[in-house]
Formats: sequence, C-alpha cells, structure tokens
Amino acid sequence: MIRQKWRRSGTGLSLALAALLAHLSPMASADQIEGTLGATDAKRVLSGKQLPPPAIPFGGVIKDDALNSTPWWPPTVVPPKGAPNVLLIMTDDAGFAVPSTFGGVIPTPTMDRIAANGLRYNRMFSTSLCSPTRAAMITGRNHHSVGFGVIAEQATGYPGYDSVIGTDNATIGRILRDNGYATSWFGKDHNTPTYQASQAGPFTQWPTGMGFDYFYGFVGGDANQWGPNLFRNTTQIYPWIGHEGTLKMDRSDPKAKVWPVTGKEPSWNLITAMADDALDWMYRIHQSDPDQPIFINYVPGSSHAPHHPTKEWVDKIHAMHLFDDGYQKLRERIFANQKKLGVIPQDEELTPWPDDVLTPWDKLSPEAQKLFIRQVEVFAAYVAYNDHEIGRVIQGFEDLGKLDNTLIIYQNGDNGTSAEGGPDGTFSEVAFFNGVQVPIDVQMKYYDAWGTEFTYNHMSAGWSWAFDTPFDWFKQNASRLGGINQNMVIQWPARIKDKGALREQFMHVIDVVPTILEATGIKAPEVVDGIKQKPIEGTSFLYTFDAKNAKEPSRHKTQYFEMMGQWALYHEGWLLSTKVDRAPWDAFGAANTDPLNNQVFQLYDLSKNFNQSEDIAAQHPDKVKQMRAMFLEEAKKYQVLPLDASVGARVASPRPSLTAGHSELTYTRPMTGLPQGDAPYLLNTSYTVTADITVPEEGNAEGMIVTSGGRFAGWGFYLLKGKPVFTWNLLNLEWVKWQGQEALAPGRHVLEFDFKYDGLGVGTMAYNNFSGIGRSGTGTLKVDGKVVETRKMEKTLPIILQWDESFDIGQDTITGINDADYLPPFPLTAKFNKLTIKIDRPQLSKADIEKMEKALKAVEAGRE
Repeated sequence: MIRQKWRRSGTGLSLALAALLAHLSPMASADQIEGTLGATDAKRVLSGKQLPPPAIPFGGVIKDDALNSTPWWPPTVVPPKGAPNVLLIMTDDAGFAVPSTFGGVIPTPTMDRIAANGLRYNRMFSTSLCSPTRAAMITGRNHHSVGFGVIAEQATGYPGYDSVIGTDNATIGRILRDNGYATSWFGKDHNTPTYQASQAGPFTQWPTGMGFDYFYGFVGGDANQWGPNLFRNTTQIYPWIGHEGTLKMDRSDPKAKVWPVTGKEPSWNLITAMADDALDWMYRIHQSDPDQPIFINYVPGSSHAPHHPTKEWVDKIHAMHLFDDGYQKLRERIFANQKKLGVIPQDEELTPWPDDVLTPWDKLSPEAQKLFIRQVEVFAAYVAYNDHEIGRVIQGFEDLGKLDNTLIIYQNGDNGTSAEGGPDGTFSEVAFFNGVQVPIDVQMKYYDAWGTEFTYNHMSAGWSWAFDTPFDWFKQNASRLGGINQNMVIQWPARIKDKGALREQFMHVIDVVPTILEATGIKAPEVVDGIKQKPIEGTSFLYTFDAKNAKEPSRHKTQYFEMMGQWALYHEGWLLSTKVDRAPWDAFGAANTDPLNNQVFQLYDLSKNFNQSEDIAAQHPDKVKQMRAMFLEEAKKYQVLPLDASVGARVASPRPSLTAGHSELTYTRPMTGLPQGDAPYLLNTSYTVTADITVPEEGNAEGMIVTSGGRFAGWGFYLLKGKPVFTWNLLNLEWVKWQGQEALAPGRHVLEFDFKYDGLGVGTMAYNNFSGIGRSGTGTLKVDGKVVETRKMEKTLPIILQWDESFDIGQDTITGINDADYLPPFPLTAKFNKLTIKIDRPQLSKADIEKMEKALKAVEAGRE
C-alpha cells in the first residue's frame, strides 16, 4: 500500500495518480511513499525485494505544450525512518589478546571507550585468513559460497576458490546504497581478483563495482604504509609525494652489526591519511545532504605486516617497557588480565608453551631477545597508532551530532595474529612468501630501520602465540581458536543501553550483514540487477543488543571452518577439529593429499572448555563420527570441495591474467601501475627482454626502461650514467647485476637481456615438488647484438615478487629495485621506441612427470 499525503491540486493530478496506482507492479506498490508523489521532495522507502527498484510510471500529464502539462518527479529512495549510520571497523591480523579491551597490554583506548559505552563480544569467529573473512563479512555468506576459500593470490579454478564474488551475492554496500545510503570503503581491498586489479578492469569486483560509492585504499593483501599502491575509486594516486622524509640507511660497511638510519621520516602515513580521507568524505556527505545516512567499511592495513607506525608511536610504546620479560611472561600476564576483566572463565587453565614449535624465551640468545623486543614494540606501536586514528573517525560522528544514532561495530582482527614471520620474525615478509627464513644476525642489521620504509617487517611467532591468548596457534589455522576466535565491541547509544556488558553467544562474520539489515530495517533483496540472489547464510545477532537477551542461547547453531586442508565444525557448543599438521611458516612442504580423512580428529565441548584445551575425542567416538559426516554435508552445501591442503603451490599456480597464454608481449608507449597479477611473470622460466631506445644527441641518458617489483623483490632494466644495467633484487638480501662498461652513444640502440633457466618450473608444484623452482640460470646482456656481460645466478626467486609494487615502463613508481643505484621515479631520458618480452616456460617431459608421480607416492606411503 502506498502511503500518500495529498495536496488538492485539481482533477488532472487525481486521475493521473489513479492511473499510476493501477499500473504499479506488486513490488513497487509495496513501497512506502512519503510526501506528495511527483513532487520534488517525495521520498520512497523500498519493500526490499528487488534492486534497483522498478521504476514508478510517470504520473504527470503531458500535452502538446508545457503550459498545459503537469510535471512529475520520481521520488528519491531513502532508508526507513530512523535508520542508523553504520561504521563497520575491522583490523587486520590481530588475535584475541591484542587489544587492552580484552586483557592485552597494548593500549587501545578507542576500543575501550566503545566497550564501556556499548557491548563486548568474546565469541565472534573469523575464517582464519584475510580475503575469506572480508568476503564473508561484506556478503553475509560463507567464504567458499562467494569464491574466497583462500586469499585472492591463491585462487584456483573451482567455484569455492576462484576469488570472484558472484552477481548472486550482493554486498552490504550494494544493498544499503540502493536503499538510499551513502556508502564508502576505506583501507584494504583484498577481494578483487588479482587478474582484475589493473587499469584495464573490469571494475565490477572493485569496491566501486560492488556497491560502494567511494573507495580510498589499496588493492591486495598488504601494503607499504609509507608509500602504498593507493587508489581513489579506481585511479591510482600518490599523495605522499611532497611529504617524503630524508631517511637514509647506511650500508657502506657490510660487516656492521647494525646499519644506522639517519634523517627525518616522511610526514605522510596511510594510517593517518585514510582517517583524514574518511573524515573529509563524512563531512562532504553531511554538508551536501545532512539527512542521508552513511555506511563506512573501515578496514585499515594494521596490524598486517609490514608493521609501519610512526616513530612517535614507537617511542611511546618503547617507554612503557611492556615486553622486556619475553613472550611467555607476556602470555601469563595477559591471561591474568583476561580473568580480571571477566572476558574468559575464571577457572580456565592456560595451555602449555609449545617448546617443540617455538623456542622458550630463556633459551634465546641476548641478541635474539633484543631483536624480538624491537619487533614487538613496533607491532604494538602500529596497533596503538591505528586505534588512535580510528578514534578520530568516531570523533567525527560525534562532532557532526550523529553519534547517538550510529551503529559502530569494531572487530579486532580478520583472523588470529599472524605467524608468517616465522619463529625468528623477518625484516621482509616478501622473504617469507618465497620460503626464506632470514637469520638473526642479518635481521639485526635492520634494527634501527625496523618499521621504516626500509623494512617490510614481521615479528617472531612467539609474540603471535602470546597475542592469541587464551587460545593457541595462529592465523591460517582454521581448526584452532587462536586462528578463528576474534572479539569485538559494539556501540549504538540510541539502542544499546546495557553499557559495558559482555555477550558470549557464538557468532560468525557472516552474521554481520543480517545484523546491519535488521538494524536499518532493510530487507535482503530477492533479486539484484535481474539476478536471483543466494540466501543470506548468516544469522542476525541484533537480539543480543537487549539486556533481556544477554544469556539467550546463540541463534547461530552450526558453522564449518576450512582453510588449506585444516578444518573444523561447530555445532551447538561442540567443536570438532583437525589437529594442526602445518605451521603457517611451513608453506612449501608436501601437502596432505587427503585432507578430508587423513587427519587426527579432536573434539571439544566449548560450553565447558573455553580455550579448546581439553580434547575429549577418545570419550565420544560417536560424536566425532557424527560431526565428521556433518562437516561433509556443510562442505557440499557451501562449495568447500575439493579440499586442497597446498599453500605455496597455489600462489604460483596458473590463473587468469592479462598476460596468460602470451609468450611474447610488446609495448610501444611508457606506462605505469600494472599490478603483479597482470604483469609478465618471469619467475622459473627462460625469457628475453629487448628494449629499443634512442639516446639524445647530448648523450648521458639515464632512467628506468622497465621494472617489476620494488625494494624487497623485483627486477629492473635501466640506464645508469648512460650505461645499460639489468638488476635482480633477491629479497633485499642480494643484488645480481649485469652492466655495460661504456655509456651508450647518441642514436638508436637495441638492448637485450636474455636469461636461460635451469629448472623445470612451476609445473613441478602440481606434484608437491618444489625442486623445479627458484633454480639457477644464466643471464646475458647485449647491446646492439654484442654481448657485454654474461653471469650465472646461482638461485632465483621461486614464488613471488613484491606484490604491492607494479610493472612500470619509462619510470619507477613507489620504491626502487636498488637504492644504491637510483631513487624513484627515475624517468627515462632516452626516447622509448619499443619493448618486447619473450617468455619460454619449461615443459615437463613424460619422464619428468613419471619421476615426480613416483616421488609423490613415496611421500604418501610414508604418511601412512
């Protein structure tokens, strides 16, 4: 029924309205109209079945001339009256014990304030990994249901793993936008397929293509916070230019224990910049239309590696001496804090320290202890800095007078704390993703630089174990609560009156969308863009906002978990888990080929054992059998099959790309910003890079011809003081360089770098065999057909370049390949004529395949 406030304006309008009502579709006729239909200020509240809503037929009168006609305007779509603003916040790679709100030692006063004025939740669950949790949170559907069984960089050609959120899974951004909200996304977008992240598009899987009016952030898993691959909507921007500091790292003495850093840090950092931009957007919307509610998806890079806080925050944390007694004492202190705050049961017991996995603190060398304290202080500074900037955004709502009717959901972490730095941590996470553990003495050289633009740093996994207290294990471990049990706080002053209370119902990130929809009074659409939608799979937890429901049993009864072959099933308080068989830093070993069955099964009663410490599988074999069968049914229902326990192999496995299927690529104009997912992939292969350039008459040309990657891994072909140079940066640990001895004379030249690879390539990884990757090869540099240098590389990068850097022609964006040679943008002063890249990938012979199949069978026989 249409609600109509009539103005008496003549028979013509009445007849037009009568005709209009007769022709309205059932969906449109269920909408509510506020004001006078056809007037410029009329509003339309949708029934919610179809998006975009069907058009209301023109209700005015059209004659031959305007004087005798009656104008009519379609009503503006608005949300239901009283619908709140929504601020959805989720931090990155942060376990249960990170924030002070839940017993941690890192100060998070913003989260503390939200908790004091709202509610605390200690049983919010994630998927154990970045992209999957984020896809589930914005769609209200399980991560496999929307193509994100793993991160986008590991996508494979199965529906549950292809990294594509289907058109039948409209996001919360799309639903709210089409119902009259202004929608935005700030920070991390890890839900765009790697092969659709370039300026060639399509942009349907970018935030702006998924219902968010405005996007300011980076595309990918993580980013250098001092100089990220940053976008405004779909345009790459470089706002830090002009804010660069004068930091310098002195590597002149290779034997120095620490390479000193001098100078002033940059005045720009993304953590502050995105808060600034969010505030600008909020104020712009408010000043343009004060009545329009807003939805912000605020997902900063903190505290994912690289940990890049400002020196101010590092100094604040260092002065607090929070970590001087080591990670085991920290864990005990946090556990006591948690009991004191009442966020865990008083009778819970702390699980033993895993001596077989992580070295006890008192067994570390003094040098390792010093390094590890530096690592964790920078991490803690990053967390505290981020929480402070989140507080500025929340203050913006208060300054605008909107805080009372703003629903704030602040979730700590999209998964447990990351251990991807390994037991010793690392000065560069890019090294981890190439299977390289960096020794303590090498990391110590970066001690002064930790957290600056010269590191892509991560901390020791010992700290990560402590930051997941009272649970164990880490991010990636979907079968352990340390990987999946997050916490969150919620504030909505107009609705939540039970301030500071704790809620303990089981919840999952797929429950966020239905909760927001219920809070706003907006229904999940049945059809979007003519496409029937999959049902929302989450369960609203709005009922927990009321004190009378504080102890009501969870309405979310059953939930599966699966990540890279490790899995679990929750059902009405019971949790069936597979025993951890792989540490997160062990990404390159042979994978379990039967992860559904080849497992050690554990069983827990979470209603009696909060932190998953008492395995009762032996006492309940029938329950184990029942829940194994239930998991298989859930797996079939939500596109979890086929199970795949591989990790590193999936990063380098073939997937769509703009360069896929091309063995020869030609470029005739300079260009920058092509992301790694669509750039020529020159790892584990033979290739030739040929550049046709013209040196100007004045000579001494220099600059970047072509580059891919950056300071922490990549390659570049450039002119240095007129001499051609080809450099491979091997994880910022070694630089292999080919260089001509003479500067190029004025005129046209053809420069060629030819590389012959010695290994069998990525095809070997299908057989859990990494011996064919990262092998040696011989490079030859030629000028005008003449060989100027030949050199053998004893090893090459096996898996990935620096992912937040791009493929650039004619200059170098963000960071350079070799700081000793040049600093970006290093524009090419010679004329660029043409660039050709030829790729000759190794082909496996029948004998190669038979040999690897035999080796795989031997591995499986050993497992049995």
